Amino acid sequence: MTGPLTESVALVTGASRGLGAALAVELARLGAHVVITARTQGGLEDVDDAIREFSGSATLLPLDLQEPDQIDLLGPSIFQRFGRLDILVHCAVALGELTPTPHIEPKDWAAALSVNLTAAYRLIRTCDPPLRAAPAGRAVFATDARARSPKAYWGSYAASKAGMEHLVLTWADEVAQTRLRVNLFDPGTMRTRLRAHAFPGEDPASQPTPEAAAKALTALCVPDEARHGELVSFRGA
Repeated sequence: MTGPLTESVALVTGASRGLGAALAVELARLGAHVVITARTQGGLEDVDDAIREFSGSATLLPLDLQEPDQIDLLGPSIFQRFGRLDILVHCAVALGELTPTPHIEPKDWAAALSVNLTAAYRLIRTCDPPLRAAPAGRAVFATDARARSPKAYWGSYAASKAGMEHLVLTWADEVAQTRLRVNLFDPGTMRTRLRAHAFPGEDPASQPTPEAAAKALTALCVPDEARHGELVSFRGA
């Protein structure tokens, strides 16, 4: 494949379904070699099949983001294998159960913090060196409006996303004088399994597909994108 991302290497978390899967396909379509991670091997294989349909290339990496030691190896391992890392997109998310704050189970709290916040910190830590060394490093973290608009029953999810937003924007400020560009991306509502879990009575067809949001997110990953330290929101039709 040739395109604006030819010869670049992208790391996408949560790439077995939803926004992460759609984004991996879009990045590959633009010429990037995508390293796709998720806990579900079968889902990663489905995404790989979609990428191979147009002769794109991917490396499958089953990974549990609740095991932080595995995350720490990502940056050095990718750089050792490919000699570069140009793009990082953190799409993986843990919703947990929607419940009153005093009723949040410790396991749900731990999962939300691990995947939504701690994994972001670990990804920043391991990917910062190769991203800074890239000709036009790009990092994007998927977020949610709930991080900025508290609502009953969304405590652990919203708190972890709010913490992630602050962490990412702090990093963005720290690298502002480098070639690396760091942004947040809010895809809005999408037709995903997470959405179905949160709103089981909703008609899925009433929501935009992840593919629509992925195209907008992809724009933040190309070399000529100048945005930095911003929250970019997408509202699909």
